[in-house]
This record gives sequence, C-alpha cells and structure tokens, in this order.
Amino acid sequence: MKIINKIALSVAVASSILLTGCGDTAKVAAPEVAKASISEESLGLRKTDLYSETFETVGEETKYSTAAATTSETYERAFQDAPPMVPHDVTEYLPIKISRNACLDCHVPGVAESMGALPYPPSHMMNFRPDTNIASDGRIELNGKAVDNTSDEDRSDVSIKKLTKLSGSRFNCSQCHAPQSQMKALVENTFEADFTSKDGASKSSYVGTSLTDGLDTLIK
Repeated sequence: MKIINKIALSVAVASSILLTGCGDTAKVAAPEVAKASISEESLGLRKTDLYSETFETVGEETKYSTAAATTSETYERAFQDAPPMVPHDVTEYLPIKISRNACLDCHVPGVAESMGALPYPPSHMMNFRPDTNIASDGRIELNGKAVDNTSDEDRSDVSIKKLTKLSGSRFNCSQCHAPQSQMKALVENTFEADFTSKDGASKSSYVGTSLTDGLDTLIK
C-alpha cells in the first residue's frame, strides 16, 4: 500500500510541475503573439483603418480615355496573347448586346485594317461548344448524337467548329477587353512580360491552325 501511495504522490508532483511549466510558457508567449498581430491599416489595398472612408481610402478618381476610336495609341499587351486593352472611349458603344455590337463596325477582319484597328483573331470565329438538344425520348443530343452522359469517355461534349463570322459566345467584348484608367497604380507592379514571339506585345499568335493543331475534335 505504501508503494502505491508513493507512486500516486510522484504522479501528482510531476503533473503539478508540468501544469506550472505550461502556465509559465503561456504567460511568456502571450506578448509575442500580440507583437505579431496585423493592423487594420495593412488589410487589403486600403491603407487606412476600417472605420475611415477618406480620400486615402477611396483613392483617385477613375479616369478613362476620352479619345475617339482610331485616334488613340494602342497599349502593349500585358503578356503573350493577352486580350488587348481598349485605348479609346467606349461610352457610346455600351451596352454591348448580341443584336447590337458597335465594336464590330471597326474590328471585323477585312474592315479593321482600313480603320487602323485590330481585327479579332481566328479564335473568335470558332465555336468550342457542341450543339445541344433534348431528343423526344428525353436523352441529350450533342452535335446530333445522343449521349447518356455529357462527360462520357468519347468526349462528345467537346467540339470545334470553324465559322465565317464572330462566334455568338464571343459577342460580349467587354468580358475580356476593358479600357484602362489613367490613374496612379494602387500597388507597385514589377511584372515583366516574357513574350514567346518577337511581336507578342502587339499581335496575337492565334493564327492559322495554331488553335487546332493536334486536335481530333474539329468538325468541318
């Protein structure tokens, strides 16, 4: 019995020492955590606290170019095959609708060159979506072929069809092409583009068959 009492006493003393040590560690560590806290002024791009809506918080006024189309200088692309940014005023062209797209007045191939504008590339005259219908028996048809699953192993959900005009899925130009604000950058940008073609800053490499080489999903 004495042996059991000694063992119990030893365990109690050891536990007490461990708990005391943990307590001391917690007291020492607490100030270190406080030093590593993040201030409200450093959250996000704003450099003021979360309760201020001053000029420093809002930033400079957004100022887009007011230059008319064909009179402005084009921007260099941010990277190889990046969507070109719009260098001119777009106010009178908005909203862009599939039934009314004023961008096409200048950027259609064959017309753009004479207007001093960039023509949209061959990639914009391709339909990457299969024609989808519901058959009378309720099955899904992709490009006229009934399928049980739109993600089947034959990949019937993938097709490429060349068109002679702008693809309907590309009508919303402002989804990728946007005007640039003439204001001070919110953060320093040190990115430097490494173009894969010598004229990559001004031209697209999506020409000829470069988009379809090696693909077996092309539907003629």
